[in-house]
Amino acid sequence: MVDRSLGRRIFLNLNGLLFILFSLACIIPMLHVLAISFSKSSAVTAGEVTFWPVQFSLKSYEYILSNSEFWTAMFVSVKRVFLGVAISMFLTVLAAYPLSKSQANFKHQSFFAWYFVVTMLFSGGLIPTFMIVKNTHLYGTIWSLVIPGAISVFNVLLLSNFFRNIPKDIEESAYMDGAGHFRILGTLYLALSMPIIATLIVFSAVGHWNAWFDGLIYLKSQKDYPLQSYLQTILVESNSRLLTKAQAQLMNKVSNRTIQASQVFIASLPILIVYPFMQKYFVSGMMVGAVKE
Repeated sequence: MVDRSLGRRIFLNLNGLLFILFSLACIIPMLHVLAISFSKSSAVTAGEVTFWPVQFSLKSYEYILSNSEFWTAMFVSVKRVFLGVAISMFLTVLAAYPLSKSQANFKHQSFFAWYFVVTMLFSGGLIPTFMIVKNTHLYGTIWSLVIPGAISVFNVLLLSNFFRNIPKDIEESAYMDGAGHFRILGTLYLALSMPIIATLIVFSAVGHWNAWFDGLIYLKSQKDYPLQSYLQTILVESNSRLLTKAQAQLMNKVSNRTIQASQVFIASLPILIVYPFMQKYFVSGMMVGAVKE
């Protein structure tokens, strides 16, 4: 029987109001940035822009389309996401499968589980990590952005917990048919785990796309920066010496704020496009352990 008491109704209304406020807190800043990017520089400088463009202008986007450095950084970010997600998911699956086994099937399961958990509590620090990256000849390459953070312990624990809740009868029947661990993992576990796999892909892709600090410390040249590292450098300081004549002419018609807003919006666009298609997997994937044997 559904609880229709006054307290229950108040709780649901307050809960709905809280989520609306959270949604507005996420949407309003993005609308403000979008409005700035489509506004004339004089209106932006005068502080007239709120959530709607003032004196509509596309000059900032014309500047970005003519900026080869921006698109080079975009390509580096796309390459990083594809490499990072592929390597991360491969290692995460291989680590989560044995950790999902019981002590009877994997004698050292408890030791390796704690071994992974300890890395969530303690880290070697920035300088030792940088030394490892440099001494392993990853410094200055795109692999320095992918390998050091290739595996997330949180994702491993999330996936192993999901694997643990898959009915054992399915695995036992596969064993009786002569299937080995790799075949069971590839044909059964992964097939039954698509919601959580899609969720972890979203986590990994967003993490790689938004990362900026590692690009600044592990890459030698700005032309090798991923998009977020490149955006960080232009938001902090603008180097007008690198502008072409056409870009310099456009720069006279726009301001730093409109250009920065345009680049921030374009950088956010891929995730905004991809996420709605992954949302159904994301919601069901977060319900880890909801289905019990």
